[in-house]
Amino acid sequence: MGYLYAHGFCYRCHQPFAFNPYLVPSLTIDGEKRPFCQLCIDAVNPTRIRNGLEPIVPLPGAYEPQEC
Repeated sequence: MGYLYAHGFCYRCHQPFAFNPYLVPSLTIDGEKRPFCQLCIDAVNPTRIRNGLEPIVPLPGAYEPQEC
C-alpha cells in the first residue's frame, strides 16, 4: 500500500504546498492544470459571494494524501 501526494506551487500566490492532484481546486490554463492552495480559496470566496457566485468548496481530501 502507498500514498499519492503532490507538491507544487499555488497558481495565485506562488507558495509551495502539498495536495491531492485529483481533488485539489484548480483551473486548466494553457492546457495545464493549475492548483490553488486553501489560503487562496479562502481569500477569493468573499469576492465570489459578493459577485453572486457560489463559493469554492474544496472536495474532502483535497489537501490530504490519497491512499493507493
